[in-house]
Amino acid sequence: MITKVKPKKNKSGVTLMNLDKSVKPTDDFYQYACGGWMKLNPLKDEYARYGSFDVLAENNQKQLQELVVNLSKKKYAVGTIEQKVGDLYTIGMDTVKIEKQGAEPIQKALKTVAAIQRNNLTAALADMALEGYYPFFGLFGSSDPDNSAMTMAYFWQTGLGIGDRDYYLDADQKHIRDEYVKLMTKMFSISGYSEMAGFKGNEQVMAKKVLALETAMANFFVDKTVLRDPYQTIHKMTPAEFQKMIPSLDLTQYLNKLNLKLDTVNVGQPTYFAGLSNLLAIADMDIIRAYLAWNVINGAAPFLSSEFVDASFDFYGKTLSGKVENSQRWKRVINTIDGTLGEALGQMYVKAYFPAEAKARMEQLVRNLQWALGERIKNSTWMTEATKKNALDKLAAFRVKIGYPDQWRDYSALDIKDDSYYANIQRANRFETAYRLSKIGKPVDPTEWQMTPQTVNAYYEPNTNEICFPAGILQPPFFDMNADDAANYGAIGVVIGHEMTHGFDDQGRNYDLKGNLTDWWTEADAQAFTDRAQLIVDHFNSIEVAPGVFANGAFTLGENIADNGGLNVSFTAMKKAMKDNPNAIKGMMDEFTPEQRFFLAYAAVWAANIRHEEILRRTKTDPHALGRWRVNATLRHIDAFYDAFNVKPTDPMWMAPEKRAHIW
Repeated sequence: MITKVKPKKNKSGVTLMNLDKSVKPTDDFYQYACGGWMKLNPLKDEYARYGSFDVLAENNQKQLQELVVNLSKKKYAVGTIEQKVGDLYTIGMDTVKIEKQGAEPIQKALKTVAAIQRNNLTAALADMALEGYYPFFGLFGSSDPDNSAMTMAYFWQTGLGIGDRDYYLDADQKHIRDEYVKLMTKMFSISGYSEMAGFKGNEQVMAKKVLALETAMANFFVDKTVLRDPYQTIHKMTPAEFQKMIPSLDLTQYLNKLNLKLDTVNVGQPTYFAGLSNLLAIADMDIIRAYLAWNVINGAAPFLSSEFVDASFDFYGKTLSGKVENSQRWKRVINTIDGTLGEALGQMYVKAYFPAEAKARMEQLVRNLQWALGERIKNSTWMTEATKKNALDKLAAFRVKIGYPDQWRDYSALDIKDDSYYANIQRANRFETAYRLSKIGKPVDPTEWQMTPQTVNAYYEPNTNEICFPAGILQPPFFDMNADDAANYGAIGVVIGHEMTHGFDDQGRNYDLKGNLTDWWTEADAQAFTDRAQLIVDHFNSIEVAPGVFANGAFTLGENIADNGGLNVSFTAMKKAMKDNPNAIKGMMDEFTPEQRFFLAYAAVWAANIRHEEILRRTKTDPHALGRWRVNATLRHIDAFYDAFNVKPTDPMWMAPEKRAHIW
């Protein structure tokens, strides 16, 4: 029987045992606000970082497991959502069958790869794209930057097995590359590909050649900080013009295979594609085939026998992130269902666990935050009236999505069968790819969600000018129906303000109220924005996250601006609520003022323990700052924080007023 989980009553919204009162809040606010939580919640072996987000995600997983297990125990008509969700769980949990099958589920795909010749390489890449594999480059649909109501085709750099290009190019990452070669060496062997391709016994030699190929690709990759500027990724051209850039591939054949008839495409990184075409022209076909086979094996590994799962985890889990052990199998299978039948699962989730009153209260909070951001824009001292008007028009046009979609996705074309776990993933990939590609050349669907309802996250989408808050995040510690609203403003209120501010961060500010890439700023206002944002860049660049390793202020700028704006906007909304209705937010509770509870609730959201390896990985790959610095660094720019905790110039949390960034 499914029971709704009720949040524990905590009237102040502050859990005292989560604090570390041995530390002064003016010395290290993160340790003061989260030290107790960190002591009570040590890192679990399956986590590289274990924090408030992860606790909530775990609880959601358990709720989803209860739903799915109940379905798996019953028989439903073939083709129903219940049958698909329940059977996929049963298939994913059938380790006896999965172990017995071993590498068999990928043999057909590997034999196809082993037969690829240079004259049919383009066709092979198109076939792989239909299967959800994107070696060398990706293709997806997104809003036309000049007409956001229409979806156009984007070609994008991709295909690096380790992920970020710096792993290939930085001298101090050699140990990562060495472990990557070991992974490929083992996978080529246990998959049987080295035997069918004729290099059995020389797997390590071929693995090193594949690494060299990916390294050559990495040299052409445009740096992630450059990609933050949307104007740097817009290069619209005709297919004929793109074809001249990539003579090593037959673009017409590729598009025909994907059933795409296009007049215009956007090439995200022309220099990458030009370099890739030259590379493909001279690269040995044995190496290209091995690289393509590696893409198949690597993508399939989590859905095959334990040999594959363990080898993959040893590199991606242990080496890159420092995890000690893999997640329990049921969690991994639930995540797979979430990725393949996400909205079907979400429909069940919100029915069981998301009360209507939570959605209504969130809608009111969003309205309060929109008002507050509007007031801050109007009262800005650095913007001209013309730019303020454009900003206010954009804010008023926000599309707000809360909880779950109004229209649920149709999964009738996806078949779940009892053949193999990986075969179902293949069908799911084909289903998803066809769904995504079918949007190209058609109007954008404004009702579509980019996250499932059970996701513990939120987002702002500049192309549609929308903010979205799935049901999964609308729970403690982010949102507590039984807590005083000072804490809710500090937690979910800041999340709301954060996503709103993304519409006006270094990327979002380039899009107008309709989601078109348009410069609606005066030259003076744009410079003023850049100057103020540079204070944040400089501050985060100075933070040593590990010995000799510094945060990347340019890469994390958008998220840091959003944190800064989210705090200021939500605090303004809270003060307005206190003024309009003195009884809406109580005074002293658990020894803290409303203002103090606001900042304590904000910090609690980022409470976490994290491994050294994960600090290094996230610093390279994550556009968000680390949790500790989303608190200690960001709060040093918030004037209200100084007043709430009486921070003085002699305190470590102090920052000189002229160095504080005041943007939104």
